[in-house]
This record gives sequence, C-alpha cells and structure tokens, in this order.
Amino acid sequence: MKATSGELPTGDDWLYEIKWDGMRIVAFIDDDGLRLQTTNLIDATVRFPELAGLAQEFEGLDSLILDGELVAAGPDGQPSFGRMQERMHIADPVEAQRRAVENPVTFVVFDLLHLNGSDTHALPFVDRRRLLEQIVEVGEHWRLTDVHEDGGAELLDIVIDRGLEGLIAKLGASRYVEGKRTSSWRKIKPRRRQEFVVGGWAAGKEGRAGSIGSLLLGYYDGAGLRHCGSVGSGLNSDSIAHWQSIIDETSIDHSPFDGPVPPTMGRSFHWVEPRHVVEVAFGEWTADGHLRHPSYLGHRLDKDPRHVVREP
Repeated sequence: MKATSGELPTGDDWLYEIKWDGMRIVAFIDDDGLRLQTTNLIDATVRFPELAGLAQEFEGLDSLILDGELVAAGPDGQPSFGRMQERMHIADPVEAQRRAVENPVTFVVFDLLHLNGSDTHALPFVDRRRLLEQIVEVGEHWRLTDVHEDGGAELLDIVIDRGLEGLIAKLGASRYVEGKRTSSWRKIKPRRRQEFVVGGWAAGKEGRAGSIGSLLLGYYDGAGLRHCGSVGSGLNSDSIAHWQSIIDETSIDHSPFDGPVPPTMGRSFHWVEPRHVVEVAFGEWTADGHLRHPSYLGHRLDKDPRHVVREP
C-alpha cells in the first residue's frame, strides 16, 4: 500500500508517523524462517543478515507478514539514504555480513498484513496497529514506528527542523489496499521528492569535462517515458563513477523518451536504456512539466522503472 502526496490533513480521524528515509521491505516469517521482499518482488534476505533474529523473535507464532522500512543511520544518527544505498545491492553473503557489522540497518515496522494464518488487510489501521503493539518488541535491529494521535502540525515542524524526509498521515479506519496508492494514506514532504527514470546523460563542463554532467530524467504516463528535466546537483565523484559504469553497459543510439528533449546549450546528449531509477529532491514542477532546482539523492535499486509516474 502506498501513500499519495498532499497537504497535511487534520482531524480526529488521522494518525501521524515519521516518513522514514530508507528501503521499503515486507518480511515473511513462518516455519521456514525469514524472507525479506522488496517492493519490486525481489528476495533481499541475504542482503540483511542482521535481521535473521526476527525469525526467532516470533517463534510462538505460526506465520506473520510485516510491512516496514529498512533504515541506515548516518554519522549524526539521522536516517541516511546514502548509507542505505551501501546495503541495497549486496548479494554476496560474506560481503553482506561485513557491511552489516560496519553499517547495520534497523527494520522500522509500521503495518501487519498477516497473523497466524489470518489475512489482516481488511482490519482498520488502528486494529492492525494494536496487534503490532502486542507482538513486536524492540530488538537490536528492529522496532515499531511511533504513531501520534494528534499534533500533526507540530510533528511536521520537528521533521523540518531535523531535516527528515517527511510525515505519513493515515486514516485510523483505513484498510490495507495491497499494491495501490490511496488517499487514505498521505505523505507530506517539506521539499518535494520522488523517483525518476534515467534515460540518458549530458556531458559535463569544466571539472566534469569528458564525463557525466547531469542525468536526464523522466517518468511514465500513457504515452510512454516523458522527459521532465535533468539533475546534476548532488552528483559527486563517487556517484559519477557509479553511473559511468552503468551507462557504459546500457548505452543505446536513440532517445528512450517519448517526444523531444529540449537541447541544452553547449552540451551533447547520450542515451541509455531506461532501466534505472533515481531519487531526486526538487523545489516544484514548472508550468511546462519540468523540475525546478532538482538535487540528486541516490540510485533506487529497489524500484521498478515501469512503476515510476508523476506524483501529485
């Protein structure tokens, strides 16, 4: 279940949670142990060995499905998507174990989808939350997210002050609608932020001459992949090296975007297969459908590019 972007709703019907800056995961726990699945249905269990203890945590239960976010902390203790990126793609068990020691994650649980053979999707959120509080205790690498029954505006002020990603507002009566983006869950972000598909790159200038200057971005609509701008701010030497290896492997000789890409003075465009997703923060959408003041945040290895659309 996904939230829609919007303004902060108020009223007794709404509950509020911090929006965690990490990687969405569904955890399946049964007699066979633990399985972690990403939003694009990839088995990620081997990547996060520090969560193996979850299977023992619920030994008294026959089956359990938890929804939540994997979060890695930066040096300041705040959630860091950059640190989370260092864990997302590791498939080698030995390397995953090493990184789990150096850069551990926490599974922040916020919903319950199944309990002891019973589907809980149809229960109101407040009832699913009550069950979670009865069965989930804080562990070294997992915890429940906090839920606030009021004070949404004050909580948003704290989010802004601490530089966190945003808030999630949920209707207490909302059922869990699998695979859908619904207005009964709202995400409120101090600065706009969403995923975009990379369809190419523009050559850099001066210090970036001869390498990547910016990534060309798009999203899918009914007509295909629609170009919406480019992002160069936020790219550093490490991320440019990372993307250089990707574009070398996915280069194509034609634009993947539906329709023209406006030329950029003095820069040549190069095209890539639209197989990769990035997360970008930006100020607003312009009248012609482009991003204003975009800033690169990271490569989303857990997202299917065909599911990337323009968010409200």
